[in-house]
Amino acid sequence: MARLLLLSLPGLVAICAVHGIFMDRLASKKLCADDECVYTISLARAQEDYNAPDCRFINVKKGQQIYVYSKLVQENGAGEFWAGSVYGDDHEDEMGTLGYFPSSLVEEQHLYQEATREVPTMDIDFFCE
Repeated sequence: MARLLLLSLPGLVAICAVHGIFMDRLASKKLCADDECVYTISLARAQEDYNAPDCRFINVKKGQQIYVYSKLVQENGAGEFWAGSVYGDDHEDEMGTLGYFPSSLVEEQHLYQEATREVPTMDIDFFCE
């Protein structure tokens, strides 16, 4: 079933029909480098393979680099997950694949900015197409 998604940017409003589902939230807050969570926090390298359990997560191969954009604030003993993007070996996918992965899976290689801004998560953070 198609849902309407309203995107609002300063000076621009777009309404799109999208197919997908809003999944359960993994956390109610996240840590970011900025208020919109668009700036890269760090570059990390996967220490092992990871197979995504559902569409909120990304598949990662050992040795693959991941750009980290936010870190979910751990709640009620849940695992700690970060949001980031990975790119294929041939770099044909210029946008990369964005999703969540366990923080224990990676080792941060380079810190670009501290994740000091705590912001609430939104439904769109857990939307799957």
